[in-house]
Amino acid sequence: MWGTGYREELERRRQLYKDGGGADRIATQHRKGKLTARERLAILFDEGTFVETGTLIESRTDDFNMAERRVPGDGVVTGFGLVAGRPACASSEDFTVIGGTLGEYHAQKICRIMDMAYEMRVPYIAINDSGGARIEEGVSALSGYGEIFPGIRRRPG
Repeated sequence: MWGTGYREELERRRQLYKDGGGADRIATQHRKGKLTARERLAILFDEGTFVETGTLIESRTDDFNMAERRVPGDGVVTGFGLVAGRPACASSEDFTVIGGTLGEYHAQKICRIMDMAYEMRVPYIAINDSGGARIEEGVSALSGYGEIFPGIRRRPG
């Protein structure tokens, strides 16, 4: 159908995503007394209820060697599940991936999960651990904040 090896490639990308920025960066995060994005969400959500969204999204920027630094998930984990038995949506920035910096697709993932929370009429929880806008993506990264901030202000009527 799609040729041989597509399942192996999908599993390789899924594992890359789960590993975030890799073992060295995760160890650095722990040495600083900080949890990873995934660890924070595991504590927040009731066990076994968290469902990730946008798992394999990657930056499309190739400038400034970004093609070599590209990681599935684009530096933010998003999804939904139960918190104390009640539905909620969340995003958790992953400092182990390019410093948790916000890029175009990173922002899109956050906006999509905020929209989902709004449509479901459930809380949206943001866990920020970011170095700010991803300078390598320039205006595309900065415009991400322009998309996120109005979503934060929106209130169900």
